[in-house]
Amino acid sequence: MSGVVALFFALSCEGIWKKDTDNTPLARVGDTYLYREEVQALLRDNISKEDSASFVSNYINTWATKQLLLSKAKINLSEEKLAEFERLVANYRTDLYTRAYKEALVQQSEDTTISTAQLRDFYDKQKENFKLKEKLVKLRFVELPNQFLNKDEVIERLKRFNSEDLMYLDSIGVQFKKLNFNDSLWIRASRVIEEVPPLNLENQDRYLKKSQFFELEDASGVYLAKVTGVLRVNDIAPLSYIEPTLRQVLLNRRKLEYIRKLETDIIDEATREEEFEVYYEQD
Repeated sequence: MSGVVALFFALSCEGIWKKDTDNTPLARVGDTYLYREEVQALLRDNISKEDSASFVSNYINTWATKQLLLSKAKINLSEEKLAEFERLVANYRTDLYTRAYKEALVQQSEDTTISTAQLRDFYDKQKENFKLKEKLVKLRFVELPNQFLNKDEVIERLKRFNSEDLMYLDSIGVQFKKLNFNDSLWIRASRVIEEVPPLNLENQDRYLKKSQFFELEDASGVYLAKVTGVLRVNDIAPLSYIEPTLRQVLLNRRKLEYIRKLETDIIDEATREEEFEVYYEQD
């Protein structure tokens, strides 16, 4: 490192950290010091002595480079540019503190409960804004090994699907390669295509239509499915499908409303306590 930087640094990590815990300088650039405690806080507990010494040495060099560049910048940049940067730094510092404070207050008071009635009310009022951008389907589905012996019975029960059929299919489910019996759940058609390789964008309309039963096969297995519902692009998304998104939207709105109220209340309180006054009058 250049002679501009005076280092108070021993390469033995042990020699550094066994000193007292008061502010011990490791390096200096002009009137600015880097202290032992600043670097020690960055070290992992399980780091070796050699790695620690290397890390500290590299950190000091990086720190010194930044300080030297900063010093040169302050000398060589125009007064207007320096003043602009100081304003930006001051604004950023203010934003950082106030944002952290508001977030802490929000977390303390945040009510994360969104009732079913609130979700339904919001959905009913805004449903025209919830049009689908992709096809959705509901289906029950199994993938069988190619040489599965009781395929015909599985097909019959998957089509009929009464309570007895469901119990039977569940009982032999360990023999299936994949299964999905929850035919009340909306799934992206693209996800079904991923799970059933013989399906593709070109033939999906032939197989993925309401009340359709299909059997497809490839070298990996036999795919059986009963489609119980279909929604197409630009149809209104069902509430059950977008509920997590709506819940987050409502929570974000509640958070923004809380912050707006907080900002109003803090101004009102400061005005009452005569901590805040406005001298500017609009014409």
